[in-house]
Amino acid sequence: MKNRMGLNRVTHLFSRCGVACLAAWSFWALGALPEMEAPSRGDSDNTIQTLQNHAFDIVTLIALLISAASFCGVAYHAYTTYSEVQNGKKTWGQFGLTCGVGAILLVISIWLLTKGTGIL
Repeated sequence: MKNRMGLNRVTHLFSRCGVACLAAWSFWALGALPEMEAPSRGDSDNTIQTLQNHAFDIVTLIALLISAASFCGVAYHAYTTYSEVQNGKKTWGQFGLTCGVGAILLVISIWLLTKGTGIL
């Protein structure tokens, strides 16, 4: 029983030393982290202006994601139309119309998103 209590104390001491060593190592490792990049419009002396510049970057990223999603949607629809042409359910004219309308929709959506981010 006495041996077991001594072993528990030693284990407890080693675990505390281990936690202390990990904490010290983590502070040392934080010194090598890179600095945060400035937003694309640059830093400002004003905090509000800097936050607005970061918000512009976020909105631009969201617009890029919307453009990518619309491209994937048009590509998926064109692929399903192509598959239906191969099965004989649709004609090549319908496939061409799908691709043409999809391309026009992509151009319009990317143009509108670009104009929208320019307003910010």
